Amino acid sequence: MWQAVLLALLAGVLGANAYPHFTKGITAQRFLTVFGSSPVVNVLAGWSGLALAGLCLWGAHPVRYPGLVLLGLAVGALPMGLFHAAGRTIGTRD
Repeated sequence: MWQAVLLALLAGVLGANAYPHFTKGITAQRFLTVFGSSPVVNVLAGWSGLALAGLCLWGAHPVRYPGLVLLGLAVGALPMGLFHAAGRTIGTRD
């Protein structure tokens, strides 16, 4: 049961981080990643993050533990969402 929560938490973090990268990439905008900031790099990073989030979610067995998986997703997505909302990225200064 605790594995489901941890996998859902990881899926929330990965999915919340992947979404802005994928979105910026498919709209041909630059967005900093650890591999660069080109749109192609962002599409690949975002797609990879979404695929990994999906695998983690699949491993969390959401049908067996729906409430715990939903809680793990929400708790995992919140800090990453706040990080991106702050507008700070690696390598930039205020």
